[in-house]
Amino acid sequence: MEHEQQKAAELLEGGYDLHVHSFPSHMKRRLDDVEVLQQADEAKMAGVLIKNHYESTAARAALLNKRSGLSTKAYGGVVLNWPVGGLNPYAAESALRLGASFVWLPTRDAANCLAYGNMEGDFFNRPGIGILDEDGKLLPAVYEVLEVVRRYHAVFATGHVSPKESVIACRAARQMGVRTVLTHPEWKRTAVPGEIQAQLAQLGVVIEKDWMNIADGYSPAEDMLHNIRLVGCGHVFLATDRGQMGKETPREGMLRFIGLLLEHGFSDQEIKTMVHSVPESLLN
Repeated sequence: MEHEQQKAAELLEGGYDLHVHSFPSHMKRRLDDVEVLQQADEAKMAGVLIKNHYESTAARAALLNKRSGLSTKAYGGVVLNWPVGGLNPYAAESALRLGASFVWLPTRDAANCLAYGNMEGDFFNRPGIGILDEDGKLLPAVYEVLEVVRRYHAVFATGHVSPKESVIACRAARQMGVRTVLTHPEWKRTAVPGEIQAQLAQLGVVIEKDWMNIADGYSPAEDMLHNIRLVGCGHVFLATDRGQMGKETPREGMLRFIGLLLEHGFSDQEIKTMVHSVPESLLN
């Protein structure tokens, strides 16, 4: 056991977690921005991406990088929920000008997500945000957002929109040459079959795999690991989606995720691809 833990720690060195939640937040979070970055730095990680459902984290990341004195770099992004105007290309550009790396489609405010009911920490009633018109085509605002993301060479991610919406958005984004991420397709509200994940990967979509989906019981480990094999490690990055109260820290989540893959026969190089190479390619 000690050997496996040491091996996981070694593989995490120089790696990334591109889905971390921290304080300040409207929801209770276990760690603040500084603590997240400090823990990642102690693990000798290269970077963490801080995600907030209701505000841009670009400025927070910039301040952390200027003042923390740490080697690990913080990255930020913006989620297109109602507090930033929904599908708002101006909000996207504002965040990108401040250095945001990711722009997510709606998460907690997505019509698809709200159809499953409120999530813990939701604090206002609102209509759901859809991204398709009555004919099933992407709304013009989505194309405006995609154009902004392309101009800034940033990453477009699918958030919590429906599987159908995600697939349509991914295909449109790749047709425009936009770097694209399919967000946690093993989560029950955004579940995309492995075969479809593989098809999207062949178009150049990067598939996010989150420890939270396994640890919280949304996906059997075997199912997610099967989908990783189906998609191919070169099209996948590992992340935690951690920061919730009462759960392990993001750093611990990454170590457990890596340990799980080692137990199931993934090689050191395959894990490095998903923890180092693929996320790094999205940030450069």
